[in-house]
Amino acid sequence: MTRITPVMPEEAKGEVKEIYEKIQKKTGTVFNIYQLMGNSPATLGGYLALGEMAKKASLSPQLCEKIALAVSEENQCHYCLAAHTAVAKMLGVEMPVTLRARKGMSDDPKVEAILKFAKHVVEVRGNVTDSDVAELKNTGVNNQELVEIILVVIQTMFSNYFNHIVETEVDFPEAPELE
Repeated sequence: MTRITPVMPEEAKGEVKEIYEKIQKKTGTVFNIYQLMGNSPATLGGYLALGEMAKKASLSPQLCEKIALAVSEENQCHYCLAAHTAVAKMLGVEMPVTLRARKGMSDDPKVEAILKFAKHVVEVRGNVTDSDVAELKNTGVNNQELVEIILVVIQTMFSNYFNHIVETEVDFPEAPELE
């Protein structure tokens, strides 16, 4: 049971109603996380704006989902694991790749370094060292990519923490357990 009351699409007014209409048109539904964020137009709009900025990043959508999966696994956010597993599948990421991404693993050394870095950011609460950044850059990550990795990590952490605090009910197929 969630800790706050969702703003249902049929009850939404003003800016929230407008945002819901855009979400509905784009996804076919207004997911639970958005209904809970709908209690604050600023929060809902800000969260979606972060997502739109991440879509403009040079990082591929598949890589962004892998980063989100790695961060969500580190933060143990069941809602986000379910959501990002579903989105990754829609983007053509196969389940074994999705499961490995959650562990910070990839067959591509650069991608693996990015995923491990993202998990490490969570682990050390953002207090990475010069050597952490240098190690990431040594795999070919440039400054733009580093900044965009941070964007995806922060957007994911926002939703992870939001879901933990308000106890968002999962409305996606559950993500598989890791071995």
